Amino acid sequence: MEVVVVSSPLAVEECFTKNDITFANRPKLLAGKILNYDYTAVGFSPYGEHWRNLRRLISLELVSANRLTMFTNIRQEEVWLLLKQLFQNSRGEFVPVNLKSKLADVSFNIMTRMIAGKRYFGKDAADEEARQFRDIMSEIVEVHGNSNLGDYLPVFQWLDIQGVAKRMVKLRKKMDEFFQLLIDEHRKTNRNESNISLDEPSGSNKERKKTLIDVLISLQETEPALHSDDTIKGLVLALVVAGTETSATTMEWAMALLLNHPEAMSKAVAEIDAHVGQDRLLDEQDLPKLTYLQNIINETLRLFPPVPLLVPHESSDDCTLCGFDIPRGTMLLVNLWTIHRDPELWVDAAKFVPERFETGEGEGYKLIPFGAGRRVCPGVNLGRRVMALALGALIQTFEWERVGKEEIDLTEGIGLSMPKAKPLQALCRPRPATTKLLSKV
Repeated sequence: MEVVVVSSPLAVEECFTKNDITFANRPKLLAGKILNYDYTAVGFSPYGEHWRNLRRLISLELVSANRLTMFTNIRQEEVWLLLKQLFQNSRGEFVPVNLKSKLADVSFNIMTRMIAGKRYFGKDAADEEARQFRDIMSEIVEVHGNSNLGDYLPVFQWLDIQGVAKRMVKLRKKMDEFFQLLIDEHRKTNRNESNISLDEPSGSNKERKKTLIDVLISLQETEPALHSDDTIKGLVLALVVAGTETSATTMEWAMALLLNHPEAMSKAVAEIDAHVGQDRLLDEQDLPKLTYLQNIINETLRLFPPVPLLVPHESSDDCTLCGFDIPRGTMLLVNLWTIHRDPELWVDAAKFVPERFETGEGEGYKLIPFGAGRRVCPGVNLGRRVMALALGALIQTFEWERVGKEEIDLTEGIGLSMPKAKPLQALCRPRPATTKLLSKV
């Protein structure tokens, strides 16, 4: 397979404007065939009517303004639960916290509650179903994060010298059985309900009725060909994986950077105190006013983009790119790592400087952590809400310090969304000004 790598904003702009439709396809990677239901899941589906239908479902039933508002309580509750756990564990003193696992729990539970009405992560999610789901998701993330030689050199696909195909087949069986049981459970509960209203008032006893799976099952009754069980399972898989890993990893990187730059942490705390105060916890309505917090997230995404080469694209036809002829079937990789750290594009490119975004330094195609064009990540707004809410709440209510005197190691690891090589541990204790607030959570 021929591969082209672009490493400049001008080339990226040409890819996703002039050649946007041409590069809207995905290459046929092994994970797409085995784990993503023969290239029918949204992330691996070729550009066409099926993909457009999936994107429409996500846009309307998960990340529309109405649905995001409807699920506000879920996001708030999961963040509050994290604060409560940290407060109970600290007892007013600095205690060590494994931030990687805590942030992952928040991200996963928000998404699984929106999709299936269930919590699968954390201390209170200890039943067998939750354990199975955690094990399956852990393996899915690991398998997706490993490079498969056969995707680039077809001869290795046949040989399977890494054992990747064999492992994927076993994982597919476990995953498929779990998701099918989940769908059947929802279908059984909904059997006597002719319609699912998306406008019912929020409440724990109604949460299950508003999940994405329930909506898809109701659509299946009128358009079975468009909403098969495999389509539902593929959509659930894509949303859980893509909608959790990137948010959790970015929040971990952000906290690591703030611990290495306490002056930025103090500035963020001061902004929250000024706009929110100390007599209540921040909520999503506060986020538009917290511009420095948003700048911190943008700077984190610049330095540590979740997918440094973006998800691969493939040309569906011959085209030209920056004067070069690109044949049909060429894999396109966008080198975000190079673009985001290019000293010709950014002042002090290697440094953590959230203030750079106050002057519009990240405009255009210089900063595209979630992609661009038709295949841009549809969950950008949801992800940014989760990251800003959780990160803002953590620094509003707790004091944070490094475990030792030395700076946090920022070495990157290998995985689906470029994790830290060493999971982040930090010390935290309640801020005196917010101790009373935390005691009421």
